[in-house]
Amino acid sequence: MESITKNLTNAHLVNHNSNELTANTGSNTSSEGDKGLPAPEKSLLQKIVQTDLITSKHDIEMQRRDPKSPLCSIKSFESLRLHPNLLQGVYEMGYNRPSKIQETALPLLLAHPPQSLIAQSQSGTGKTAAFVLAMLSRVDPEFQYPQVVCLSPTYELALQTGEVAAIMSTYCPNVYIRFAVSGECVERGSKIKEQIIVGTPATVLDWATKFKYFDPKHIKVFVLDEADIMIMGHQNRCFHIRKLLPETCQMIFFSSTYSEDAMMFANAIAPMSVILRLKREEETLGNIRQYYVNCNNKEDKYDILMNICGAVTIGQALIFCQTKKMASWLVNQMVEQGHAVALLSSKLTVQRRISVLDRFREGEEKLLVTTSTLSRGIDVGQVTIVINFDLPITVSHEPDYDTYIHRIGRTGRFGKKGIAINLVSDSSDHSVLKKIEEHFGKPIECLNTDNADDIE
Repeated sequence: MESITKNLTNAHLVNHNSNELTANTGSNTSSEGDKGLPAPEKSLLQKIVQTDLITSKHDIEMQRRDPKSPLCSIKSFESLRLHPNLLQGVYEMGYNRPSKIQETALPLLLAHPPQSLIAQSQSGTGKTAAFVLAMLSRVDPEFQYPQVVCLSPTYELALQTGEVAAIMSTYCPNVYIRFAVSGECVERGSKIKEQIIVGTPATVLDWATKFKYFDPKHIKVFVLDEADIMIMGHQNRCFHIRKLLPETCQMIFFSSTYSEDAMMFANAIAPMSVILRLKREEETLGNIRQYYVNCNNKEDKYDILMNICGAVTIGQALIFCQTKKMASWLVNQMVEQGHAVALLSSKLTVQRRISVLDRFREGEEKLLVTTSTLSRGIDVGQVTIVINFDLPITVSHEPDYDTYIHRIGRTGRFGKKGIAINLVSDSSDHSVLKKIEEHFGKPIECLNTDNADDIE
């Protein structure tokens, strides 16, 4: 499989003959006003590793036959009356039938007059393809100026979205994409001719106001990808850009989760929108068996973890820690004992993090230790076990339910069975675990790791 970094670049350099990107990914984060590891950084890899959604057709077909699955569908893309050129692009992506979010959202997104939409569906259900189809369907190739703006919280996510748009527009002549990200150069005083701008909020705002590279009054569609993340780090910029757009502009917001604050933000920036909520936590948990293991302390957790990992003869495991310090300690311990383990940390550069994920996807390491940086969006089909070395908690030491569901949701993908194991060491852990069990209404069973049969 080609590296993720190469895949990201190909969409920009090959499919649409745009100028070569010269941005330094490591510096882009700070240029967007991020400090430390902000919320956007936590979702940077959310779509970068979605390649399996295109290639794992067998798993997708299995899931589509389950009427309770968010990938279940009975309609066809043909029934949506897409332009023939767009249909060819859909087939190029490997889709034969729309997923549930696509078959529900696309009729609204393609309707006349345009309808604004706030949509929620769990990761891996085709959200990107849905809003990219809507974007492409609104473009008039006869006019050589920007007509669509799609914002992503990070440089890398913008590139991933642009890659999907590039593939889907392969058979659409005279439709072009421009990336508005840090490092992308535009000649001063010139005007952008590409119809679709995919970028990050700070750069898009600069292009529209400071440099006036395009006229926002011509924008027909405004997309916020990862809308729940946008409120964490880019709320003011998104509002500013929205105020520049015509009142008739179609607003499209997609995310896998919406906190109460994020939903308020979405409603404020796009009032009178249709709201679709297709993610159900009980469906997410339906294929995952949850366990807990009683531990005495950090060292005991480590010994128990080694017993569990010794049983991972097929597939791969994700191990979540609450802090970077704990993750580093754990990896050092495992490396000293000769385990093939990788660490995904915010201390790494973006390019290094992508390289770590490449190796994990390729199976070069069976174990990946991380914090909640990787709790959302990764779809590695070989992940069979998720282990919470530390339970996810908020700053007030309450259970972080969203993070928990995203963490354990890295297994049990596409209808497969998965296992989540929680290591608990004190009364505080047990209290958090009990609240998680009650919140989701799913049993979390005790696992005896000293019993080989139980582990098997």
